[in-house]
Amino acid sequence: MADMEGNIEAKDYGIGTEQSSGSFFLKGNESADWGVKNRLARIFNPKSGNTVMLAFDHGYIMGPTSGLERMDLSIVPLIPYADCIMCTRGALRSVVPPESGKPLALRFSAGSTILTELNNECLIGIEDAVKLDASALAPMVAVGGTFEAKTIENLARCADFTSRYGIPTLGVTAVGKELVRDARYLGLATRVCAENGANFVKTYYCEEGFEKVVAACPVPIVIAGGKKLPERDALELAYKAISSGARGVDMGRNIFQSECPVGMINAVRAVVHDGAKPEQAFEIYRSFLKA
Repeated sequence: MADMEGNIEAKDYGIGTEQSSGSFFLKGNESADWGVKNRLARIFNPKSGNTVMLAFDHGYIMGPTSGLERMDLSIVPLIPYADCIMCTRGALRSVVPPESGKPLALRFSAGSTILTELNNECLIGIEDAVKLDASALAPMVAVGGTFEAKTIENLARCADFTSRYGIPTLGVTAVGKELVRDARYLGLATRVCAENGANFVKTYYCEEGFEKVVAACPVPIVIAGGKKLPERDALELAYKAISSGARGVDMGRNIFQSECPVGMINAVRAVVHDGAKPEQAFEIYRSFLKA
């Protein structure tokens, strides 16, 4: 018990000043649990409102793709520059230093590889996600595919975990071979993710109407980097997406397959957090390349 002797009497009650309830900086999550908001505030920079996520979960369907043959050599040096990492539990345990201190968007579903078509995806256990201190659960959602209902069910289950454990759900939209990356499809897929409980959504950028996709999605959108592009083009992609309302990028191959990955992730950060234009960001990239 605290010693009562010498205790200073309380007097600073702020009479006449209303207590601020505050408002959360990410749309659609104002009413979320404190734990969800806390984890989202680790992933998204509260100052810029945006995030640079480093994705290296490709191996769970692609194996040792270029740039991910030795993640301890290619990925670990990039982690300090990311706001959040996105990977599988196997990669996390085997190569990511526990002292890195970066929030984790945990790839939370699995079930097929590049050798087959998308099949009956399953979720990993929530207990493992809790043990790994995941800041978000990231299941794949295949809107329009054969296993649409199953993957939406997986997302809904993750939303249940959100309310139970305070871990946000990141809906990751998949685009099958028969689907087109246009505003109509992406608008449908992102809205379905949000309606089923995703706290934020990862999807692709489209040239026509992306601002409508963002506006119609009631939670934040981050864009996937997709296939490797020339560095200048990848920075243009990031700039257009952020200018159209995306709240960040989740890039993998456009960073770790770059000729200068450290330079590339710093250039992407300049676009996402500082509003740098593509030509300015490209000069940042070139400065690292020359160093």
